[in-house]
Amino acid sequence: MSQPLLEVQQVFKNFGGFAALSGVNIYVNPGERLGLIGPNGSGKTTMINCISGLLTPEKGKIIFEGNDITQMTPHHRARAGIMRTFQIPKPFNSMTVVENLCIPLEYAAEHKTSLSVAEEEARKILTLIGIEALGDLKPTGLTQVDMRKMELARSLAGRPKLLILDEVMAGLSGSEVDEILEILFKLNEQGITIIMIEHVMRAVLGFSKRISVLNTGLNIAEGTPDEILNNPEVEKVYLGE
Repeated sequence: MSQPLLEVQQVFKNFGGFAALSGVNIYVNPGERLGLIGPNGSGKTTMINCISGLLTPEKGKIIFEGNDITQMTPHHRARAGIMRTFQIPKPFNSMTVVENLCIPLEYAAEHKTSLSVAEEEARKILTLIGIEALGDLKPTGLTQVDMRKMELARSLAGRPKLLILDEVMAGLSGSEVDEILEILFKLNEQGITIIMIEHVMRAVLGFSKRISVLNTGLNIAEGTPDEILNNPEVEKVYLGE
């Protein structure tokens, strides 16, 4: 059995007297599609902030490709191959969509690259995502679904091995959710490991090979989508007694 790409081992994170994470364990294998679900306040966003380096846990370890990255800075984690999206996209509105992608492309490059090379790569990514026609527009002119696609494109510009999606479906229509899912399946087929944090259950159940469930900062269940759907503890958390 291959080594997990990412291991979260007994991670604790407190905010004052509030325990946001209380010994959480998560792993994801290379090429896997992992869903991370739980009600509001369950610790999902705190967890991905610990994985991406925005937060440092009080206890526990985060292992990526066999290396302990618990104390590593966010930009070094990004260079190592961990990229994430945000619930609310915050592009550089004074720049075009292509220019927004050039920043992470130039940063992620192993050697200094020219602007023309970065722009060419940016347009290839936009074509992959299906928004190549929007490359010369400013983000303020994009629809909500196109803004989400641009956020995905920006994360791809960082050349991720692991892509963490923080509610990329929020506020989208059913057909728009399907558009995003089609892109995500394509990215996974190209070898990108994906963790999806999502409240749109149709999306997370249809996309994930395996699902981990958090509640009040604790792991309460893990399994295939069918196993999670039929888990009494998960049903109690979401629907009540």
